Formats: sequence, structure tokens, C-alpha cells
Amino acid sequence: MSPRLTLPAVAATVVSALLLSACASQKAPATADVAVSQAAVESAAQAGAAELAPAELTSAREKFARANQALKERDYKLASELATQAQAEAKLAQSKATSAKATSAADAVQENIRVLREELDRANSANK
Repeated sequence: MSPRLTLPAVAATVVSALLLSACASQKAPATADVAVSQAAVESAAQAGAAELAPAELTSAREKFARANQALKERDYKLASELATQAQAEAKLAQSKATSAKATSAADAVQENIRVLREELDRANSANK
């Protein structure tokens, strides 16, 4: 008698394989994720996020620290999640800092243009 594969048996096998692969991936250390988040936090700090986006940078640093702690405690799933969150918040902090710098530079250019227009107007008035 040959064994027959039924749809429920195939589905159960597929689900079991997916669960096993998911469990296997959670057992891998999240070292790379934590390292990427560390680089993102450092990059945000170098972009001036401490002054221009302090709340976001502080949150990113806290989540990075918690990810490191989870990594030490071998809770790799939590470490990976926290590292991903820290990376996202660090990128947000860096974007806010970059945006604030660009806005400040644009304001400075606008002020320079205003001063030049005033000088041109004075020069034109003196020549009339």
C-alpha cells in the first residue's frame, strides 16, 4: 500500500517547514542588525542631530542600547526588532538635521539676496 498525500498533510508539512525556518532565523545572533543600527546612530550624531533632532536621536540611542542588552541576553528576535527601530529613528534624526541645515542655508541665501537688492536700489537712487 502506497502512502497518499492529502491536502491537509501537505499543508501541515509546509506550515511546519515555515515555522522551523522562522525559529531557525530567530536563533541567529542579530549582530549585523545591531552593528547597522550603531552606524546609523553615529551617522545621525555626526550630522548634528544632537542639536537639531535631539528627541529622535535620544530615542534611537535608547533603542540601540536596549538592542545591545537583548543581544547579550541572547534574545535575538528582540535585539533585531530594537535594532531595526533604532536604525529607523536614527535615519529620521539625520533627515531632520539635514533638513534643518538646508533650511538655514536657504534662509541665509535669501537674506543675502535681500541685502544685495537694497544695495542695488540705493546705488540706482544715487545715480538718478
